[in-house]
Amino acid sequence: MSKFKLLLVVIGVVFSALLIKGYSLYSAITPNALSYWQISDENNDQEIDHTLWQKILDGYLVEIKAKGVRAFNYAQVTQADKKALKSYLQQLESIDPRILNKNEQLSFWVNLYNALTIDVVLDHYPVTSIKDIGDGITGPWNMDLLTIAGQPITLNQIEHKILRPIWQEPRIHYVINCASVGCPDLPNKVFSSKNLDSQLNKAAIRFINQSKAVDIKNNQLKLSSIYSWFSQDFGDEQAELMLHIQTFAEPTLKSKLKAIALDKNSDIIFDYDWKLNAT
Repeated sequence: MSKFKLLLVVIGVVFSALLIKGYSLYSAITPNALSYWQISDENNDQEIDHTLWQKILDGYLVEIKAKGVRAFNYAQVTQADKKALKSYLQQLESIDPRILNKNEQLSFWVNLYNALTIDVVLDHYPVTSIKDIGDGITGPWNMDLLTIAGQPITLNQIEHKILRPIWQEPRIHYVINCASVGCPDLPNKVFSSKNLDSQLNKAAIRFINQSKAVDIKNNQLKLSSIYSWFSQDFGDEQAELMLHIQTFAEPTLKSKLKAIALDKNSDIIFDYDWKLNAT
């Protein structure tokens, strides 16, 4: 085989691999419920103990008051607390969430997603972005990170095959954190199965009123790319998205958004900061 033909073969293999990875990533982002997880026991009042996770949050999640955001102090996490986080994940790994009621399941998956994200970053720290972990294309989201009820679990499965399609609740985006500056802040309290609406509304208000979510300068509206990537979760039309955002916007921001909405020539810019949410 000539060098030229060999080069064409190599290029073809690489291109095919990229197509497969691209399809895999697209498939992961499309909400499509896995039937295996669509089982619950509404008569079960069992509550999962998330104390270990709360201790991690209390110890390393920092309020950056000057910026109005939270960041995680990865650099200072002790070996003992890394082990404690692993123990917490092992605790969740030993539970079959299908035996829980649906509210407790939501608490289970949200806390698991957030704790697992912090754990995978700690395993690879220091990194400048979570996207640097794994193959450099899809980050750690398609990596099998643990096993729940006999099923290998990835972060993408939790978000796009369980949380989004089963609950069909756009506010869930505000309580899961992907370890990035552009992401909604990591909640400083474990996500509880009690008072779900209150927790979801509080998280929505916090994110939407931060400039990383909604920013208006010179009559130009810039939104988090979350609203582009997962547009179907917030409504099929731009008007539905704007109504969702206005619902949780503080009065000054809400007035600006209404003015933007009246301007038919106004375009939306989408942006996202993938830098690690480190202190």
